[in-house]
Amino acid sequence: MESRRAHRRRRARSSRRRPFLCTVLAAAVVVGGTAAGTAYVKAQAHADAGAVSSPSSVTPSASVPVSLEASVEPADEPSVDRNALLEKAMKTVTVEDGADVAVAVLAMDSGESAAYGDGTFDTASIVKVDILAALLLQAQDADRHLTAQEKTYATAMIENSDNTSASALWTAIGQADGLDGANKRFGLTGTAGGDGGLWGLTQTTAADQLTLLQQVFGDDSTLSDASQTYLQGLMGKIAADQQWGVSAAADGSAWALKNGWLARSTTGLWDINSIGRVTVDGHDYLVATLSNGNSTKDKGISLVEAAAQAAVSAFA
Repeated sequence: MESRRAHRRRRARSSRRRPFLCTVLAAAVVVGGTAAGTAYVKAQAHADAGAVSSPSSVTPSASVPVSLEASVEPADEPSVDRNALLEKAMKTVTVEDGADVAVAVLAMDSGESAAYGDGTFDTASIVKVDILAALLLQAQDADRHLTAQEKTYATAMIENSDNTSASALWTAIGQADGLDGANKRFGLTGTAGGDGGLWGLTQTTAADQLTLLQQVFGDDSTLSDASQTYLQGLMGKIAADQQWGVSAAADGSAWALKNGWLARSTTGLWDINSIGRVTVDGHDYLVATLSNGNSTKDKGISLVEAAAQAAVSAFA
């Protein structure tokens, strides 16, 4: 069965081979006039098969020199400011006083992206995707498969957000040093692993999480096809009580995600995050939305869901 990555590559190659069909354009230029005021017009038309010219109904006299080279270039399509559209959409999202939110989105068909907010956030449990990605990359480097125990931990960590399993794999990758080393190769520039065993306090940005999602779901990835397929499969089987977040922007069950939630002991306020891929009207989007300072878990969930919907609406 053809992989999603291979399908997108084949579709892209096919679209590049498709001939560019030019609209026939005509340029008419007045080239001379007689004493009686007769104007001479030469028309030049361009078609995809080559230049096609039609003689004027009036033949210019030999005394009037004719020299014309008309050039018509197709106008570029007007660019769309996706950031502005996202900013406008986010104005409809209710954010509690003291809370903060950031969101980043990428349309996989076109490669266009948009972002809102540039703060740094605790990852909470969304870092579990990063931990598994780092483990898979290390396994690739060692030319080995994950062990049965590692797979057991990985399944529980992603599908059920099991913290004990996450701690075991955090240790296996070398904690923050292992995560940071993998992230450097993944292209993350604003993420730093948590101190000691505190993987949930890894610091990150929405832009970095979008980069990580491209490693999991995109064509140009450091991860192998097998590693991507494995991670995607786990993110598509999240436990029923955790199927919230970016999935709110998807068509039905057309999503793969990982959520994170953490009540900070120092403030009692909640970090609520959600990252993943959603499908809307047949188009795939990568969405990362992060928040902190929420008074309750439910209000944080409502916030990241609304932000995910706003992000996708910037491309609707």
